[in-house]
Amino acid sequence: MNTNNKNRVKVWDPVVRIGHWLLVAAFFIAYFTEDEFILAHVWAGYVVAAVVAVRLLWGFIGSRHARFVNFVRPPKQIAAYLKTMLAGKPQHYLGHNPAGGAMVIALLISLSATVLSGMQLYAVADNKGPLALASSTQNHPALAAVPFIADAQASNTEEDNDSQHNTNKKEDSAWEALHEVFANFTIVLVAIHIIGVILSSIIDKEKLLKAMLTGTKNSDNTYL
Repeated sequence: MNTNNKNRVKVWDPVVRIGHWLLVAAFFIAYFTEDEFILAHVWAGYVVAAVVAVRLLWGFIGSRHARFVNFVRPPKQIAAYLKTMLAGKPQHYLGHNPAGGAMVIALLISLSATVLSGMQLYAVADNKGPLALASSTQNHPALAAVPFIADAQASNTEEDNDSQHNTNKKEDSAWEALHEVFANFTIVLVAIHIIGVILSSIIDKEKLLKAMLTGTKNSDNTYL
């Protein structure tokens, strides 16, 4: 038997690995489609939302190295790790190191904000998506069939309609701007994450990309 295989230990379970790569694909499809291919953009966004939701749940009930309690560290410990890493003598972690754990949390928060603002924008602009009912009742076929809602809508004056239109446009623009801010912030985090993986792979001499594909790492007594 290959001695290399004997020294390998399982770290990342299939939920973490599949979710990671599915999230990568879905986010970039959503990011590069936008208005030109709105259907692809929307459905890719739903995939991102689903993966983030599963990962958040898995952070509490998943395997050892998937759980937040295993890798969420206080700021002081994150700073200490970065200091030793820059000095070329970082402590090795079998799961996420403190900096990697912080990036996981930052990405989950940013992605959550991106998909939620995107759903709200879709609701306000097109009255579609899971947040559509919460955003507006106007021009919604199902709600327009309800008598008291239909009567209230019919009683609106032209001036009221113009005012409502202007309000909706402002709300649309606000949510669009917020959605773009979070999407671009996520891109910045992804870039930092990639740089961090490259640096950590060089300094720690770990094949982190391979580990996220195979789910295993070389065992070492110095690992925490």
